[in-house]
Amino acid sequence: MNSTNTRRILVVDDEPDLQMLMLQRFRSKVRAKEYEFLFAEDGNEALKTLNENNDISLILSDINMPGMDGLTLLAELQSQSFERLKTIMVSAYGDMQNLRVAMNRGAFDFVTKPIDFKDLETTIDKSLKEIEKLERAIELEKQLGALTTDLDMAARIQNQILKKEFPAFESDSRFDVYAHMIAAKSVGGDFFDFFKLNDDEFAFFIGDVAGKGMPAAIYMAVCNTMLRAIGSEVNDPAICLSKVNKMLIPVSDMTTFVTVFYGVINLKSGELTYSNGGHNIPYLLKNDGRVSELEDIGGLLLGKFDFAEYKKNTIKLDPNDTVVTFTDGVTEAENDDGGQFEEERLVKYLEGRAQNPVTKLVKSVFLEVTKFSDTAAQSDDITVLGVKYTPE
Repeated sequence: MNSTNTRRILVVDDEPDLQMLMLQRFRSKVRAKEYEFLFAEDGNEALKTLNENNDISLILSDINMPGMDGLTLLAELQSQSFERLKTIMVSAYGDMQNLRVAMNRGAFDFVTKPIDFKDLETTIDKSLKEIEKLERAIELEKQLGALTTDLDMAARIQNQILKKEFPAFESDSRFDVYAHMIAAKSVGGDFFDFFKLNDDEFAFFIGDVAGKGMPAAIYMAVCNTMLRAIGSEVNDPAICLSKVNKMLIPVSDMTTFVTVFYGVINLKSGELTYSNGGHNIPYLLKNDGRVSELEDIGGLLLGKFDFAEYKKNTIKLDPNDTVVTFTDGVTEAENDDGGQFEEERLVKYLEGRAQNPVTKLVKSVFLEVTKFSDTAAQSDDITVLGVKYTPE
């Protein structure tokens, strides 16, 4: 078996002296295991050798040979899927017609007889360098294909995690919820979830993992799972964030963290109890169209500081009040001029839209951001989650 660094070269020529000349002239490279030569006397024997050895890199072939000549061999190489092989043709000086046909049939280069072995060595080295470039490109294409497959699978998994059927709780008319995310890449770091703790309490959260792409998507899945698991056990948002923060620290690195807003609505009383972990402050769209931020009660991002403490606050929702949560991909969305969508624009858009169903409200925010961004590339994940309190 040849060394992995050895290039195998198939010499196709019916002159027996050429074999000895090749081995003598390239003796140092053969000894150093840079080259290994195989020999065939015509095109038919060359094809047999190629089928028996799948690691041949380069062919050096005479044009005029008995049996299958070099031009016919070139045509066979193309028809039998040997296109990746580089072929150097050898022909008599001045035989431009055959050399032209050879180049048209895929020959990479040529040398003329009588062979100048110094020129031949230069031609072989140049050809092998091109082969190395081709092999690297093929390997990168394979890696890209594998990565694309992985990203597609990750995107499907993430979509399953975030997939929600809307309307989400048709049997409970005391609230309505709608959420949507558009990732900046194949997969993203934004996430959301919601669920009923019991008959009269509804929990929801939205999060934004630092970074984008696969690492953020993996961390997002971990965060989402932890928040739902802990949130299902405790109905106190502050305790939930505190527990999840301590669980995330061992699995976080220097640059990994997440911001989270977590809320619980008592569907009987209309009380919204919430806690915040460094996330954008949600807006409260009152039933008369006024918009205001929820009170900022502080709270550090999750996954970095073991000493972090999380507070909670409780407000009273009136019928048809809507809580609009979002990630910074909304307010920091840029247009072609580099301007940002910003909070003021979001507030202005929300004002006067209190009567809109929450589904229409969330979708229209996305539409407004899209219209603002126009042709500018999306630089961050965009997520909006809205909850409307609609007691009987």
